[in-house]
Amino acid sequence: MEFCKQEFVEEIRSLLANRQRKVVDHLSFARAAVLVPLFNKNGSCHLLFTKRTDLVKYHKGEISFPGGMADDNDLNLEKTALREADEEIGLKEKDVQIVGLLDDIITVTQFIVTPVVGLFPYPYPFQTSQIEIAELIEVPLSLLLDQGNFSEREITRAGRREIVFAYQYGEHIIWGATARILKQFLDLIPLSKRSWEPFSKQ
Repeated sequence: MEFCKQEFVEEIRSLLANRQRKVVDHLSFARAAVLVPLFNKNGSCHLLFTKRTDLVKYHKGEISFPGGMADDNDLNLEKTALREADEEIGLKEKDVQIVGLLDDIITVTQFIVTPVVGLFPYPYPFQTSQIEIAELIEVPLSLLLDQGNFSEREITRAGRREIVFAYQYGEHIIWGATARILKQFLDLIPLSKRSWEPFSKQ
């Protein structure tokens, strides 16, 4: 079971640790956290996404990261992300190496979401929740960094114009809050490193 190359992981860890993280404090909004799960597959870095079922309350059928609402028993938001990943896809806390936290974002459903970047070994014996998860989607980082798979769209929502990010992976479209989190993560990677060996074999 290999990880993404340690040099790349340590650079991401350093970048996250040495930046001013945007923290949102809005007492009337619920707190939530998601895991941004990195893994090594066939010598290249990948990200793991989930496709939500039509049985969940929010964001039915959408592509997302594992995650959900904070519980009173969660010691912190990292624990929230790890607990939810275990409940949704069977990824155990002991198997995840936390790399760092991205900026908080606010969703249209009025959640404050804290994204937690983590690394896990692959292959992994996932056990998905049939109620919450319709499909697991493994996406190479190199494809997400390809600008040909990225678009920006202007939409009108509740009478306000806003820009929506979207990433295309085969038949799947990653958009909304997940795309905003994903763009945050991808923007951390220096341009000089985007064709570097951790993403794909040369």
